[in-house]
Amino acid sequence: MLRKLFVLLYQPYKWLFLIPVILIFTFFFGIAAVVVSSLINQKAGSYVGGALWSRFIIMLTPVFVKVKGLDNIKKGTSYIIIPNHQSFYDVFAIYGWLGLDIKWLMKKELAKIPGVGFGSRKVGHIFLDRSNQQAAVKSYKEAKRKLVNGTSVVIFPEGTRSKNGKLLPFKRGAYKLAFDLNLPLLPVTINGSKNILPAGSFSKILPGNISITVHPPIEIKDLNDKHISEIMDKSKGIISSALE
Repeated sequence: MLRKLFVLLYQPYKWLFLIPVILIFTFFFGIAAVVVSSLINQKAGSYVGGALWSRFIIMLTPVFVKVKGLDNIKKGTSYIIIPNHQSFYDVFAIYGWLGLDIKWLMKKELAKIPGVGFGSRKVGHIFLDRSNQQAAVKSYKEAKRKLVNGTSVVIFPEGTRSKNGKLLPFKRGAYKLAFDLNLPLLPVTINGSKNILPAGSFSKILPGNISITVHPPIEIKDLNDKHISEIMDKSKGIISSALE
């Protein structure tokens, strides 16, 4: 009964304030990130347009975030971060609380969207073009050049958001990239985000709690891509071990 009353009372705040402010300030932080990237560097731009933007939205919702395992992240090391995926709020949690300079892999088609392509390139996000071998090699060279000195990339191995919180089948993309770039994998388990914004609806936002568990990295230096299936199973087990 109390929860239903709380949900009812939250609706005016959500529709009249939270959602409009999220839309306005997403635009504002996007512009700020491009300006800071141009004037200072891409790492500073990513911090403004990623970490600060995410913490701002988390604070306004509000969501309380708890993180454990940050000591598993080695300063100056770049990772392929592989979290489970329950909600768009996973992005805010990762951006705002892992303390890493994070880039995203984006489809080349997004580069053609006015503003999106320009802004994403300015802050250092990576567009992957697999239309032919030459384009793919060029994309991987760009990724290898950018993912150094602690700059990391996030790839959700499930490929989409889970509607019930259970892990979906993992796809090979993140693992193939890890082997191609010779970067360690960083498994991350996120709990609680599905209760804040379930998959499939932007309008069902509610306050809540998110917990993040950062697991020890999986090193692949002495392995090759024949071990991808083995590493996929291992990482899935690790992420699942902390899933509520």
